[in-house]
Amino acid sequence: MERGLEQDFETYFGEDLADVTQTPDDVIQELRRIEAETGTKPAVIWAIPEEDHLHLVLITPDETQPIVRDLYDVPLRTLRRVVQQFRQEVSNPNRRGPMVGANQLHQWIIEPFEAEYLEAVGIDTLLFCLGTGLRGIPLSALHDREQFLVERYNVAQIPAFNLIQTDYQALEQRRILAMGASEFQRQAPLPAVPVELSTILNELGPGRMMDEQWDGEVLLNQDFTLPALQQRVEEQPFDVVHLATHAEFLPGAPERSYIQFWDTQLGLDNANVVDWDLPPLELLVLSACRTALGDDTAELGFAGLALKSGVKSAIASLWYVSDFGTL
Repeated sequence: MERGLEQDFETYFGEDLADVTQTPDDVIQELRRIEAETGTKPAVIWAIPEEDHLHLVLITPDETQPIVRDLYDVPLRTLRRVVQQFRQEVSNPNRRGPMVGANQLHQWIIEPFEAEYLEAVGIDTLLFCLGTGLRGIPLSALHDREQFLVERYNVAQIPAFNLIQTDYQALEQRRILAMGASEFQRQAPLPAVPVELSTILNELGPGRMMDEQWDGEVLLNQDFTLPALQQRVEEQPFDVVHLATHAEFLPGAPERSYIQFWDTQLGLDNANVVDWDLPPLELLVLSACRTALGDDTAELGFAGLALKSGVKSAIASLWYVSDFGTL
């Protein structure tokens, strides 16, 4: 199962990505280490759509074996229909009423494990490894008719457990580079970007107690260039990079997907030209990007952003959000 996920991303990016394959026992031991070092209690859920069923696997730090559930009442065609319904529910700002798709996906993916294996042992962090057809869903918005999933758990999506870095550090008193553009030559302006970037620095700097303040730098418009990013990352390593700019994950090869800088675009296939991993960047944020939802290759690009760039974690929007809505 893990090897199949790895091959999806290796085929998409055209390169070998995994140096080692971990057994279920390796994953359990790694989850226990993360729990001991961070105080969180994580679990991993694999949700792999097959033609005639949905294959689910859960590994927690408390169990000695994976827990497997196969839902034969959820063939791929049914799953895709509900996923599309869910996307429409969460992306339409004018929608009112029950979130039928969000609830149905919660029933299929979360509820088979929740009472006995998640709530019973105090799991508070869920790492999701998702197969084709599920990678582009906003997991945090799954709903149990009372709460969103993110109200009960920390939620993250990973390409495969074998493909991630698990040596996370607490984001306290770190260095942040906030970059972006409010105007572009060939794309719509983002007028809230100057406020967005200055707010980030103010909230993490002077807005905090002295012993909690972050150090940082803002680069806007003409200063928001790829060489400037490369220089800053190489000369004065940052822990977080926040990019307030257009970015798109499009169907087809990785080079069709891009991050827009002031005067050029950085294709996803070349995302590693920036030395994000010297030392490894803890977090990359893209606050104004869009993914071609429903297209399997575009969703591979979105899900593989952190993997290809070499950062530990990445946050990005799935669809266009109001410029001021990202503040």
